[in-house]
Amino acid sequence: MTSKPSLEQIQALKNYTACDISDGLLKLKVPNCGFLPDLTLITPSTTPSDSQIIIAPASTVLFAPKNAPDLSSYPPKNVPAGKHYVDLTEPETIVVLSQPKGQICAVLGGIMALRMQMRSAQGVVVHGRVRDIAELRESGLPIWARGTSITGTGAEAAPHALQVPLDLDGTLVRPGDLVFCDAANGVVVIPQDKVSELLSMLPGLVEADDRVKEDVRKGMTVQEAFKKHRG
Repeated sequence: MTSKPSLEQIQALKNYTACDISDGLLKLKVPNCGFLPDLTLITPSTTPSDSQIIIAPASTVLFAPKNAPDLSSYPPKNVPAGKHYVDLTEPETIVVLSQPKGQICAVLGGIMALRMQMRSAQGVVVHGRVRDIAELRESGLPIWARGTSITGTGAEAAPHALQVPLDLDGTLVRPGDLVFCDAANGVVVIPQDKVSELLSMLPGLVEADDRVKEDVRKGMTVQEAFKKHRG
């Protein structure tokens, strides 16, 4: 059974950038190096001390096409009848929303973001579109998205399943994986069963790069520096 990443591990990860994390995940052969491409930071954090790096376990929401006749490729629907999915937001997580490709509607708006904030979400990553930008900013949550819209969710999409694995263009996100949001560089997902191994290799990777840069500043070629320090 995979152990949950500790607070000490999460704090240690904040010493690195998303690029460092992705370099480590490349060596660990994680699909897509954990990278979630084409995201824009729509609403930066309002807390200065946490504005650069935010890390928290993932909770997931899978949307499906509204009124689709065939959802056999989707996992079973598990949003309880009579419940709104956002009222079930897992506290202290970064909520990852997956929207069907090609839709123009938003799957996150101001009311949803407000409720997530009230449920103590730490941030939101939307593999799709968002709307109500001013209201999203008022929520105080850091929110990443692939695009924006003025059209509500109900036009095309419906929440289908909660806390299920997501395949986001080849990058896998499972509930409990760590979502590493770096305001300067982007978003990377760390499988929870790779956290310890990743942390053990990161100091050496960063030190090697620092030595490469030092020698390049002294006039050494990149080829020579890589051979000397990266092997």
